Amino acid sequence: MQLNIVDRIDRLVKVRNVLISVSDKEGLIPFVTRMLDIQPGITIFSTGGTYDAIRSFLGAADDHLRQVSEYTGQPETQGGLVKTLDFKIYLGLLTETYNPAHQKDLERTHAVPIDMVVVNLYPFEKTIRKQDITVEQARGNIDIGGPCMIRAAAKNFIRVASVVDPNDYDTILDEIERFGGSTSIDLRFRLAQKAFRHTAQYDRAIADYLAEQTIDRVSGCYKLL
Repeated sequence: MQLNIVDRIDRLVKVRNVLISVSDKEGLIPFVTRMLDIQPGITIFSTGGTYDAIRSFLGAADDHLRQVSEYTGQPETQGGLVKTLDFKIYLGLLTETYNPAHQKDLERTHAVPIDMVVVNLYPFEKTIRKQDITVEQARGNIDIGGPCMIRAAAKNFIRVASVVDPNDYDTILDEIERFGGSTSIDLRFRLAQKAFRHTAQYDRAIADYLAEQTIDRVSGCYKLL
């Protein structure tokens, strides 16, 4: 299969749709507040506890905030196991601006291009540092949807900003303000570099932890039927 080769992109991309789903909510409210000040027409898609945190600040009637489940038409599964693994989400992340087929897919599915993803992951490394942690407890803290969204956004750095570190919030907002509500290719590429390092380190921590476990420790967590 021959992949489409992109030969033109926008240096500046207006931030209109942002997906936010974070385990670490440090700096979240100031980030959202300033983002809305800079870009009042923005729409924020969110899930679970992140949605609740933003809604509690903005108010239930605020029209800037949408639940991912309402947007996709698929309710979150019990316990939030599946929230963002949806065709409309990944079409919005991976679509290329000057690809007519992608634009037709957006129109067909009533999807929107997502311009920024703000995601940090289940605290796997923090979990396994706890004393007497079980393999099952560690397994439950392996994030699936988060790394997928980060990687999709980072792959499409030609259009999407992938934000994984709360320490970058102010730098990102400074640039968006400087460029009238837009991100630059320079910033998006730097964020993509950081995003792939982040997911690589996350996967490395999981792989190393599992490599250290014995089958007896694994089996001891469960009633084997």
